[in-house]
Amino acid sequence: MRSATWQLLLGCLLGLLPLACVDPEELLLRGTVDIIVVEGTITNRAEPQLIRINRSKADPLTGRFGTTPMTKAKVEVVVDSAQIIPCHETQAGSYQLPADFKGQIGHAYQLRFVLPDGSHYQSNQQIMLSVPPIQRIYAQFNPESLAPGEAIGGSYRAAHDFFLDAQDPAGQSNYYRWEWTLWEKQDWCRSCAMGVYSINTVLSRYSANGAPIFVAGDSLLEDCFYPPATTIGLERYFVYDYSCRSQCWAVIHSHQLNVFADTYTNGSLLTGRKVAQIPYYQHASCLVEIRQTALNPQAYQYFKQFEEQTQKTGSLADSPPAALGGNIHNRADAQEGVVGYFTASAVSSTRYWLDRTDATKLPLGASDPAGASGLPGAELFYALNGRQPNPEPSPPNTPTVQILYKSLTTRPFTAICESNENQTPVKPEGWRD
Repeated sequence: MRSATWQLLLGCLLGLLPLACVDPEELLLRGTVDIIVVEGTITNRAEPQLIRINRSKADPLTGRFGTTPMTKAKVEVVVDSAQIIPCHETQAGSYQLPADFKGQIGHAYQLRFVLPDGSHYQSNQQIMLSVPPIQRIYAQFNPESLAPGEAIGGSYRAAHDFFLDAQDPAGQSNYYRWEWTLWEKQDWCRSCAMGVYSINTVLSRYSANGAPIFVAGDSLLEDCFYPPATTIGLERYFVYDYSCRSQCWAVIHSHQLNVFADTYTNGSLLTGRKVAQIPYYQHASCLVEIRQTALNPQAYQYFKQFEEQTQKTGSLADSPPAALGGNIHNRADAQEGVVGYFTASAVSSTRYWLDRTDATKLPLGASDPAGASGLPGAELFYALNGRQPNPEPSPPNTPTVQILYKSLTTRPFTAICESNENQTPVKPEGWRD
């Protein structure tokens, strides 16, 4: 599951750092930064357990960061200093433990990985902590929920604020972290810029005068086909959007850190703690999951410092890379900075059906100044993409790129709902039809 940490780490490296006020010499020095960014949490849930490894490198002239997934690494998690659990790479830079693996409270976990160049990295051990249950979740519409600096598109701030109640255990220091996941029903599954969606592979043939002809092959593609840039018709930019062939849900993850220490509330009932702001994307109802996890004191201090620094852009000292060295280190070079934190925690979660009937203004998806397209699912599409869907033309009109088929085929095609971190064809538990 993608967490707030990952998006914030990359967001700060890509965005906040270039905004810091520094003199030219500091900017030049900063432009040489080459940082490995790691994030992963072992939980006690039967869910994908992912480790993400990227490299964030600054352009030597502009100082702006770009990120590259670190592929072909050997990644493993060591349990109780004895059992080694290997991970496999599911997509570039993402490494998953075996599907049947889940952590256990009280056991120790350590991350180790080796990059293709032979560099060895490891975290310190993390003991999986227990976490108290969530007792109650409730939501309230707030037309100005998002802070001005977090407004979507620079101006849209409406969202549902989520609050929880939980009993804090007495007689011990407890540190909490909250994240959320949102499922929205979506109708559009694929966008092809300067190409068209094809179920089958596409072969290139040439006419007598040398003009390219595109012919459907026999193998499955189920993806966008992009013709050569020299193809006639590609002089002007275009994008076609394709509706889903089956049911599909957009999966949207929290992008803010929310941590808390019970220093002044030890043993008390936590009441009305705001744990999420769910943007008002569309009129349709949606499903929200709130997750509560536990942190050890060191992890809490790391995330708390990160949370505070993402609100500052005043100086280089306030920029995240100056203070974000976590608990992962190069075994041969202790001075190398590695951004990120490897943790282990039990999870308490609750799913909440949000019907949005208490909203008092239009959703983001209905705020297009040009007006609504009237197409199914257009509200969510506009909310997530900032434009209305543009379907491939239907007969008798023809798309910019045409493909010949051996048998009669009706276009446009529908697209499959791929299963990935951002969408799923599997009906989420708790969804109401």
